[in-house]
Amino acid sequence: MGDEFGYGFPNFDEYNAMAGEMGGDDEMGLPETNPIPEIGEEREIGTSGLKKKLIKDGEGWDHPNSGDEVEVHYVGTLLDGTQFDSSRDRETPFKFKLGQGEVIKGWDEGIKTMKKGEKALFTIPPELAYGESGSPPKIPANATLQFEIELLSWTSVKDICKDGGILKKVLVEGEGWQNPRDLDEVFIRYDAQLMDGTVISNSDGIEFAVKEGCFCPALAKAIKTMKKGEKALLTVKPEYAFGEMGRTKTDEEVTVPPNAILQINLELVSWKTVSNVTNDNKVVKKILKEGEGYERPDDCTIVKVKLIGKLLDGTVFVEKGDDVEPFEFKVDEDQVINGLDRGVRTMKKGETALITIQPDYAFGSSESRQELAVVPGNSPVCYQVEMLSFIKEKESWDMNVQEKLEAASKKKEEGNQWFKAGKYERASRRYEKGVGFIEYDSNFSDEEKQQAKVLKISFKLNIAACKLKSKEYKDTVKMCTEVLELDSKNVKALYRRAQAYIQLVELDLAEIDIKHALEIDPENRDVKMEYKLLKEKVKEYNRKDAQFYGSMIAKMRKLEQTETNANHQAMAMARDRGTPFRTLSSVREKTRDCLSVAIMAVRAGLRRISTKLYPSLKSKTS
Repeated sequence: MGDEFGYGFPNFDEYNAMAGEMGGDDEMGLPETNPIPEIGEEREIGTSGLKKKLIKDGEGWDHPNSGDEVEVHYVGTLLDGTQFDSSRDRETPFKFKLGQGEVIKGWDEGIKTMKKGEKALFTIPPELAYGESGSPPKIPANATLQFEIELLSWTSVKDICKDGGILKKVLVEGEGWQNPRDLDEVFIRYDAQLMDGTVISNSDGIEFAVKEGCFCPALAKAIKTMKKGEKALLTVKPEYAFGEMGRTKTDEEVTVPPNAILQINLELVSWKTVSNVTNDNKVVKKILKEGEGYERPDDCTIVKVKLIGKLLDGTVFVEKGDDVEPFEFKVDEDQVINGLDRGVRTMKKGETALITIQPDYAFGSSESRQELAVVPGNSPVCYQVEMLSFIKEKESWDMNVQEKLEAASKKKEEGNQWFKAGKYERASRRYEKGVGFIEYDSNFSDEEKQQAKVLKISFKLNIAACKLKSKEYKDTVKMCTEVLELDSKNVKALYRRAQAYIQLVELDLAEIDIKHALEIDPENRDVKMEYKLLKEKVKEYNRKDAQFYGSMIAKMRKLEQTETNANHQAMAMARDRGTPFRTLSSVREKTRDCLSVAIMAVRAGLRRISTKLYPSLKSKTS
């Protein structure tokens, strides 16, 4: 699917590719904002005097784009009705490339507005036809022309690299909207020829990873623009083929002359989607068989699978599950290795995938004895997994209020267990799931709302603790702030936010939170200890600042003395020459400017503190 997030939707790069392939509104041929023209209605196209009268409507909504090879029938006449040309008289349709200057401008602009099968009468002013020179002997100078044009068909031609180096003409449209991506493994057929028809390479079927390429650079670039089942003719310039050197003959390869242009018939038969499950590329999934639907397992889902685990040399070390008695485990519960757990979460029902896992997400640096073989330390492994079925936890929208409160309490208990075990990321996910059950409480009773509020505060404080342990300090601040919006005197929230502020070197904000916490609970030992730590940090930073500014002022004084000496010398030289004296720019002025900037920075810092603590003042202070 090219679905790097594992939700069955195209990612951002694919949306951009789809949009780029279609072009802008003009090229897409989307209907104009004006109503669809009636038969016999004449309209002006653009601002150069080109007019179009619809004679017969076409089919569909698509229009040809610049570069497409169009096929038309036409009859051309002068305004007095004199016919000067007709493809119908020759009984042969006329073919040309649209927007490439092969015909008059009026044709290029007018035919872009037509649909397949449409017939229209175009009135073309001289500026968009043959101008002042005309086209003797049949077309006089400054002649306005009329063409009755029927758009029979067109073949899409795409300039893949936008430099004319690879032109793709679609011969057979493919299925769907997806295109292969760099990691995917494609299966293609191709036939490559020189322009004189000499076959230099062909294959009835070859499989390779797109990023690794095949035959010549043009193939990989073209494949990324194709759909499953698409057939295309590529015209490839030397820079995307074999370049200035060409290719010498070998036992298996035919000679390719220097600077040779190639024509390649290419068919994209199919591909296997390969995606990174983790951001560090250490868990990679290749889909061997597509699944059904769009749902995938999430945390705490019970999955039923068949799997075979192998070393990269093919040694099978584990085999679990069959159609009668599948292997069953709960996702995100440490019941299988981390990489397998993460990979399974991206699978659909019925999907078969090969998941390749690096040691960090497998068995690590230690030897691990498995059912059928020993996995040596630091060994990458791969699992072939078939997802037979899975059972997700009940969703919040399927629960009544009491069930939501009970489910939230259960998630809190689970999160606490994982927190004690040092699994802070997993604990945070449990707390976040718990919040989700009770986030929206509009249909709760007053008593239930109070229960939910207590749970929300507890969840958010616990999430903040997890984020603090994971050194995600900005998220810690965010969670604590949300708690304080529910309970402005919550000492734990003030304490944890202060801890995060210290790590973010927001010492002024940390001091405000600690002082506020001590006003509420003067005897709180943890807060007092944190205040002591903060004071030490402040002293350390003040000492560094003093050293920095002392050094800066010393350097400025030295520069000032140098400047004074230079001014005295310049003054003496000017006096001797009898010329006007002009002082050098003063270091004193620069020092004054630096101090002004420092004062402005302090003021900006005070405004920042006030807006962070009191968001409602933001508009006033800005």
